[in-house]
Amino acid sequence: MDARDQELQKELAATIQARKDLGEEYESALVDSFMEKIDKRLDAQIERRVRRELAEHQTSFARAGRPVTRPGPPHPGGNRFGRYGLAGFSLILAIPLSAIASNSGLPGLLVTWIGIVGVNAAQSIGVFAGERSLDRRRRAKPDDAWED
Repeated sequence: MDARDQELQKELAATIQARKDLGEEYESALVDSFMEKIDKRLDAQIERRVRRELAEHQTSFARAGRPVTRPGPPHPGGNRFGRYGLAGFSLILAIPLSAIASNSGLPGLLVTWIGIVGVNAAQSIGVFAGERSLDRRRRAKPDDAWED
């Protein structure tokens, strides 16, 4: 039996004894206190498990030769929604935005469309910059160089 289990059994025995000593009117407070202690133990155990699994995940990526990085732009041929999703979504939104902007006349319409084009251009530059950076890293360090 684990030492933590013994501690938990002692806590339960103390809670039961306190209930006997204090009476039924304190039962809910005692149960709440005991449940709070169990919650804290579970939270700590889950946190340790998540940290361990995250460390194992990062280690496995490092051993496989793939650097662990934050999620970034999609890889070439990967998720096409990342590349074309914003463009399609912005074109769908362009219809009501144009209708609203047309109330301001031509200047409002121009500002709206410059904003739509600007957002799409910034996203496109970001995606392609990420792909170029990925290509540079691949050329700098071939796949076989990562193996032990």
